[in-house]
Amino acid sequence: MKKDSSNFISRRSFLRRSAFAAGAVAMPLIVPSRLFGADAPSNRIRVGQIGCGRIATVHDMPGVLKAELADYVAACDLDSKRLAAGKKFIEKFKHAKKPKVKPPEVTTYGDYHELLARTDIDAVVISLPDHQHAQVALSAIRAGKDVYLQKPFTMTHAEGVILRDAVAKSDRILEVGSQQRSWGPNEQFRKACEFVRSGRVGNLQRVEIGLPTDPTAPDHPAEPVPKNLNYDMWLGPTPQAYYTEQRVHSQLDVKSRPGWLRCESHCLGMITGWGAHHFDTAHWGMDVEMSGPSKVEGRADFPTNKIWNVHGAYEIELAYPRDIYVSVSNRFPTGVRFIGDEGWVWVTREGNPAASDPVANGSSLQPLDASDPRLLDPKGVTVQLPHSLEHHKNWLECVRSRKTPLAPANIAHRSNTACIVGWIAMKLARPLTWDVNMEKFIGDDEANGMLSRPERAPYGATRMAKA
Repeated sequence: MKKDSSNFISRRSFLRRSAFAAGAVAMPLIVPSRLFGADAPSNRIRVGQIGCGRIATVHDMPGVLKAELADYVAACDLDSKRLAAGKKFIEKFKHAKKPKVKPPEVTTYGDYHELLARTDIDAVVISLPDHQHAQVALSAIRAGKDVYLQKPFTMTHAEGVILRDAVAKSDRILEVGSQQRSWGPNEQFRKACEFVRSGRVGNLQRVEIGLPTDPTAPDHPAEPVPKNLNYDMWLGPTPQAYYTEQRVHSQLDVKSRPGWLRCESHCLGMITGWGAHHFDTAHWGMDVEMSGPSKVEGRADFPTNKIWNVHGAYEIELAYPRDIYVSVSNRFPTGVRFIGDEGWVWVTREGNPAASDPVANGSSLQPLDASDPRLLDPKGVTVQLPHSLEHHKNWLECVRSRKTPLAPANIAHRSNTACIVGWIAMKLARPLTWDVNMEKFIGDDEANGMLSRPERAPYGATRMAKA
């Protein structure tokens, strides 16, 4: 995305841009007046961090701070130990960057409702377990905050519809953490999608998505709930279950892989974990960002354990428009391969996403590779996709400009839906037909029943939407 040449956006230029965008967004665009200031500190975006765990520490907070467009003024976590560590991280980062400049005070909260009630906070970053995404993001939108939401978009499809529609009816900017759209410095995901959409592989016939799996382990026994953790609120809309650190997160190491990623009450497993990223890239390359599959069939191994019970080895086949078939399996190397009648283009990340993540399935291919090097010649590319080298900065720039970010709610909902539809097919192990317009399965009440989940009172986005 093209950067502004100045350090601020004038009110006049903002109004010009807003008028230009009015045809696409027929609603008022409200931005705090302080963002129109000149070089005063008050023109910086004021951000609150909700969730101070692993992904916040290694990815989200550094991304926002490095963008140099915003100041963290608040942080929230249900674990007071992590909350204190998050506040310390922000303050240490700011001091190292500008030791002579005193940053705004970071106020801490144990309840996100109190943070959202602050009228001086413009935007929030939500870095929470999957089962908490929808309710907290919906609360933030209703509170008038712009939102950066970690992927996957929501835990269930029903939540996704609620959140997507709430964003559409609001004047808020919501970006989902599908950062492969802003991958730098090589930008291989954008380039791969441009090559494919420019016809380099000929008629696109097949896409292969490779994802790893998470390990399982025997269930740990119940343990006393740590005094520093609000466990009932952490469970949120999920069923009541005894506390064990295996289910939640480490009390000693904030950067270790948390147990909730392997528990189906809180996460669907790698199909939505890394799948949210690679399905998003696949949709981008196939040019079906606002569509989805029509048929799906899957199978998977599911552990009998009650805690670490997300899927193991699996295979999914999905049929897309223009007779494109998508295969997803742990047998493939981790990444996305676009296969056409004139060759293939492959794309993946460099190295492992995080030290605590499962090891990606290896490949001898380069992060951006092809069946013929000539397919990767930048000359003659006919499709130009938006450029962004940093996802959090893209979000913050859009908070200022009110332009649509690279990974908005409506696009994120569609890629997340493909993941969830695949998970349901894995569970039922039979062919399913998906109506992409009605967003439901045709003639299968059992499958449609899995698009939502019961919510434990008083929590849940569905309950909020009905209130």
